[in-house]
Amino acid sequence: MTELVGFAGQIGPEHISQVVEKGFKSIINNRPDFEGGSNQPTSAAIEQAASAAGLSYVFQPVVSGQITEQDVHDFAEHYNQLSKPILMFCRTGNRCSNLYQLAKQMDLLDDE
Repeated sequence: MTELVGFAGQIGPEHISQVVEKGFKSIINNRPDFEGGSNQPTSAAIEQAASAAGLSYVFQPVVSGQITEQDVHDFAEHYNQLSKPILMFCRTGNRCSNLYQLAKQMDLLDDE
């Protein structure tokens, strides 16, 4: 976690007000829909709540344990374009952190 990015486990539409209260301007969802079963909130539902609250939202599903170089480049492109700070989430926050660290190591992040 830095001043520009935070990592979290699964969030739902009901958490968007807390995301706004914490000062985040954008959300990146790295968890594929239904990865956790039918009880997992869909990206569309979270995006609708985020948009209604004035947040930018990106759905970039990444399979846990299978992050590709293309995933890292795609993430870096989103990161560089989105308003900061950004909240990234997946099941536990680990794959988000891994994406961020890989992009940082590859020197792909504009303001790092």
